[in-house]
Amino acid sequence: MIQKNSDQIDRRMFSFPAVHPCEAVSPVTLLRSLIILSQNISNYQSKSFATQRRNARETIRKIGILLVFFDEIHDRGLVVPESTVLCFSELHLTFQKIKFLLEDCSREGARLWILMKSEMVVTQFRVLIRTVATALDVLPLDLIDVCGEVKELVELVAKQARKAKIEVDTDDERAMRRVLLILDRFEKGIEPEFQNFKWVLDYLQIRTWSDCNREVKFLEEQCVEGEEREVSFLSSLLGFMCYCRGRIFDTLDGQNADQTQVRCNMEILSCLNPEDFRCPISLELMIDPVTVSTGQTYDRPSIQKWLKAGHSICPKTGEKLTSTELVPNTNLRKLIHQLCADNGVSLANTGKKNLDITRMIVPGSPAAVEAMMFLSKLLVRKLVFGPSEQKNKAAYEIRLLAKSNIYNRSCLIEAGAIPPLLNLLYSFNKSVQENAVAALLKLSKHASGKKVMVESGGLRSILAVLKRGMSLEARQIAAATIFYLSSVKGYRKLIGEMDEAIPGLVDLIKEGTPCGKKNAVVALFGLALYPGNRQRVIGAGTVPLLLDILASSDKHELITDSVALLAPLAESFEGSFTILQASSLPLITGILQSSTSQAAKEHCVSILLCCCNNCGGEAITVLAKDPSVMSSLYSLTTEGTTQASKKARSLIKNLHKFHETSSSGQGCVAFTQEQSVHVW
Repeated sequence: MIQKNSDQIDRRMFSFPAVHPCEAVSPVTLLRSLIILSQNISNYQSKSFATQRRNARETIRKIGILLVFFDEIHDRGLVVPESTVLCFSELHLTFQKIKFLLEDCSREGARLWILMKSEMVVTQFRVLIRTVATALDVLPLDLIDVCGEVKELVELVAKQARKAKIEVDTDDERAMRRVLLILDRFEKGIEPEFQNFKWVLDYLQIRTWSDCNREVKFLEEQCVEGEEREVSFLSSLLGFMCYCRGRIFDTLDGQNADQTQVRCNMEILSCLNPEDFRCPISLELMIDPVTVSTGQTYDRPSIQKWLKAGHSICPKTGEKLTSTELVPNTNLRKLIHQLCADNGVSLANTGKKNLDITRMIVPGSPAAVEAMMFLSKLLVRKLVFGPSEQKNKAAYEIRLLAKSNIYNRSCLIEAGAIPPLLNLLYSFNKSVQENAVAALLKLSKHASGKKVMVESGGLRSILAVLKRGMSLEARQIAAATIFYLSSVKGYRKLIGEMDEAIPGLVDLIKEGTPCGKKNAVVALFGLALYPGNRQRVIGAGTVPLLLDILASSDKHELITDSVALLAPLAESFEGSFTILQASSLPLITGILQSSTSQAAKEHCVSILLCCCNNCGGEAITVLAKDPSVMSSLYSLTTEGTTQASKKARSLIKNLHKFHETSSSGQGCVAFTQEQSVHVW
């Protein structure tokens, strides 16, 4: 079987990865494959083509006629001469490309893009139809014993293909001009007339919110993965379509259609400037960051190329490299993937090095800037003055817009979206509350968004949802929002001192889904970064809940986050004592030995070291009974981070001291905090 199902091919728009049949292919096999291809193309007759209607219809008709020819040969069991193989092979290659082109032209979500690429699409149709004509010209029809009527049909197709007038449809051209006019008005800071963009959407048969949303999602993907030269135009079209989605459609076809739940992908890692994610060599987003001996981090392909060129110094510092070993920077890699996930950027195809982080931060064109500004003001007006259904729709639009682009967040915040969203948190409508708190979550990822929320008195509103939200989903989103707010050092004390904050998060650990538990744990971790909050967290009964997670959960990320929170809590005597009294040190050592996460291992060592420092010989005796602990610690001294290595060495010293005193007959020596080595 030669034909390959195009649905299984991961390809970009307007790429035609057709495969030429091998020279040794048998005529019978080639014929069967041509029949299947022709049938697949003929099936596009039932597809909807918003543009390129005439060119698509005529192409499908011609292939349908040739299908009659192929079926005639097959059904009558006619012998296919070897001299036809060359012609049939060329047709097979061309038919594959035609199928790919029809697939693109009928693709849901790509209607606006196909319209604006009309000239290129027409050129493709013209080239492919001319290729069919050329192949038929060399076809030895006289050697194939089909009936005269079928031969006449094939000759007719060849003649029509040679003379076919393939050009941009006049209606398509008019629609293109209308879109360009709208983009020009946006670029000049003039809001386009409603009837203009409504006409374009009607022409493209974009009749529902979901239709429009598919267009937006497609253009977002193209902006991230598209060619650099096209990004500006794509960004303009995306701004146009987002504006249409927010202004034309007042209701969602199916409440919360395409709604995405809050993803549990927050990492307990420090926040960095997105510019820190650029490789100092290539200035592009680092997909595989690695650290060299000088402590500088580069993208692996870039530094490998530098080293292969014979350089022996660090490109950034100029220092001589003592080693060419490249150590994976796993924490930074997680942060980069987190940033991309937060902004709707796919890293599935990381082989291409054209992914530019600036595309997530600023729009690619002036038209997109103005469109977003107009849309932000429109949505805020609906939030303030609209009826309940419009407010819900506006909150959902903000939820989507703030998810996909960092600039969108800043624009919405500047337009004043946060105060009315905070008001909607008190709604008794479950959907309204969920959309409002989810929109606030996305805006809380922006520095100015955090500031506006706190200064607007939004903390109490968010905490009210955390404690008494209309749904568990809303409560879990509120917890995630608290996590992002706690990333600001000055807010940790403020949030921790509010009566409902820590108890509300602890309740969510008890009652939430795995996602909700994770959101609560990381939010508590953010608050625990302020030492004054740690006693409150311990007093709320957090430690036993975390130990229960470690004992029962199979979610690796949740386990890592739980030991990360236990580490600062264990620094106090009460935290260490609670862990020790629960007989949980073997549980911690088990995670130290089995976890594949270097971060989890480091947190475990921190917990164990704190327990030894705070609880003395009682803790060290438990550790000394497990001979496998020492090997895990030695492994961490060489494979862990600098801090992890220091903590592991400190714990090893404690264990060695215990064994020495035991073997000398002095018995169990109580290890006090003063006797232990502190490394923080």
